[in-house]
Amino acid sequence: MTEILLTHSYFLRFDPKEYRAMMPYPPLGTITAASMLRSAGFGVALHDVMLADSEDEILGALEKHQPRLLIIYDDSFNYLTKMCLSRMREAAFRMAAHARHMGCTVAVFSSDAADHLTEYFNHNVDFVVCGEAEVTLVELAHSLLRDGTPAARNISGLAFSDHGSVTKTQKRPILKNLDSLPIAAWDLVDLDLYRRVWHRGHGYFSLNISTTRGCPFHCNWCAKPLYGQVYNSRSPRSVVDEMKFLREIAGPDHLWITDDIFGLKPGWIAEFARLVRAENAVIPFKCLSRADLLINDDTVRNLALAGCKSVWIGAESGSQKVLDAMEKGTTIGEIRTATELLHDSGISVGFFLQFGYPGEGWDEIRQTFELVRTCGPDEIGVSVSYPLPGTSFYERVKAELGVKQNWVDSQDLDVLFSGRYSRTFYRTLHKLLHKRFSIWKNMRQLRRTLRHPKKVRFSTLRSLAAVLFHAITLPLFERRLDHERDQTEASPLEPSPSRA
Repeated sequence: MTEILLTHSYFLRFDPKEYRAMMPYPPLGTITAASMLRSAGFGVALHDVMLADSEDEILGALEKHQPRLLIIYDDSFNYLTKMCLSRMREAAFRMAAHARHMGCTVAVFSSDAADHLTEYFNHNVDFVVCGEAEVTLVELAHSLLRDGTPAARNISGLAFSDHGSVTKTQKRPILKNLDSLPIAAWDLVDLDLYRRVWHRGHGYFSLNISTTRGCPFHCNWCAKPLYGQVYNSRSPRSVVDEMKFLREIAGPDHLWITDDIFGLKPGWIAEFARLVRAENAVIPFKCLSRADLLINDDTVRNLALAGCKSVWIGAESGSQKVLDAMEKGTTIGEIRTATELLHDSGISVGFFLQFGYPGEGWDEIRQTFELVRTCGPDEIGVSVSYPLPGTSFYERVKAELGVKQNWVDSQDLDVLFSGRYSRTFYRTLHKLLHKRFSIWKNMRQLRRTLRHPKKVRFSTLRSLAAVLFHAITLPLFERRLDHERDQTEASPLEPSPSRA
C-alpha cells in the first residue's frame, strides 16, 4: 500500500539552459528521504519530474497510488534547487493544488519554501520542513498516518499555518552520523530512462552520490539554510560500499559527487583512494572543491588515484579585491597553483565564475578574463551575483530589491539589486567570455596538435572551425558590451522594471 508519494519541483524542461545540456541526475535527496520513510515502515512511491513535460503528470501518480500524504522534497544535493527558481516554485504550487484537490495532506521541503512560508501556505501546503528533513518527515508521517492526530507542535523542524498565523517549531538538530542513513531508494528511479538520455546525449551514463553535508567556509553570498557552517562526512568505507552497490544495480560509467566541498576532512581522500583501489571499485568522477584545498601535491595525487577526472573550483573572480569582499578565503595565487597541479595530474578543471558583486568594476572584470585566459580551465560556468535570504550579501542589498527577488530559471542573469551594470550588459558579458574561452581553449588544442601533426583528426578540424567562428563573431559582442558599458558609465542605472 502506498501511503506517501514523494516528488520534487525541479523540471529540467522548465530550465532552458539545463534542458539543452541534457545532463539529468535522479533526485538523490528525495530518494534518500524515501528510503528513510520506507525503513520506518511506510509504503512509499516516487513521482520523478526531472524529465517530465508538465506538472499535471502528477495526476496520474496520485490516481494510481492514492496516497494520504504528498511530500514535495526538493533535492538539496542539486545546486540548481538551491537557486530557488520561481518557475519551479510555480510547479510546486500546481502539484500541491492537485494533491489537495484529491484529499492529500501536503508537506514541502525546499530552501525556497523555508524562505517563503506564507506563500506556500497560501498555495495548498500544510507543512514546510525547515532544516534537515529525514527524521522530521518520519515523525510527521507517524503523527499523520499512524497516530491519526497531527501533533505538529511537538515535532522539531516544522512550520505550519495556525489560523492564519505562521508557527515554527524548535530547530531540528543536525544529523552527525551520516553512515546511519540508509542507501537511497534507487529502485524507485527509472534508471533505464536516465541511461538512455545520457547515452543519447553524451555517450556515457552518469549517476550522483553524496559523501558530506554542509560547508564550514564563510563566503558571504552562499546560502546555507540547512546546515549553516556545519560540515559532516560519511566514512570512506560507506562511500565505497555505495559505489559498489551502484555499479552492481546500474553500471554507471561516471559519478557526480555532489558535495559542496569534497574530501575536506584530513586524510579522507587518501583513505578513500586506498579503499576504492583495493576493492577494484574505481568509477571515474567529478567533484567540487576549493583552490586552497588543492595546493597540496598529495591531495591531488590521491584524487587522481581515486578516479577523479574533473574538479570544479569556485574561482568566482580574477580580482583579489572582489574575493576579499566576498570573504572567499582564497587567493588568486592559490587558484593558479591548484589549476596547475590538477592539470599536471591529468585532472580537468572547471571554474565557477560570478560577475556583478558590489565593488566590481571594469578593471575587476578584465582581471577575471585574464585569469581564465592564463589558467586555461577546461570548462567555465558563468553567473551573476544572486542575493538569497540568509546571507550577509542579501542583507547588504536587501533595501535595493524589488518585486522580483528570484530568477525564473538558471540562465535568467537578472541583476536583482542596484548593480554596477545592466542585465543586458551581464548577458552580453556572459556570451563574450564564453566566446573568448572557446577561442583560448581551442587554440591550446591546435597548438598541441601542431606539435604532433601525425595526430591530426576530425576533432582538430572542429577546433579550427570553432576558433574561426568565434573570432568572426567576437567583434560584434565586444561592440555591444562597450556600448552597454558606455551607457551605464555616462548615466547611473535607473531601476529596471523588475525592481519597480
